[in-house]
Amino acid sequence: MFNKNEEKRFKTVYEQGRMTRLKVIVDTETGINYLFTTEGYSGGLTVLLDKDGKPVISQVE
Repeated sequence: MFNKNEEKRFKTVYEQGRMTRLKVIVDTETGINYLFTTEGYSGGLTVLLDKDGKPVISQVE
């Protein structure tokens, strides 16, 4: 679990902004994409959804 050679479970694939920051993070095991946002001392994380309301899933390698 704490092996330094182990791959990281979550990978940031997109970043935008400085004060208001947006990131798209991918779970490397499931491929599910998450939208993470921060502004000041607050933030939030949610599943990124497509136009049909289904989770965006990236292909897992």
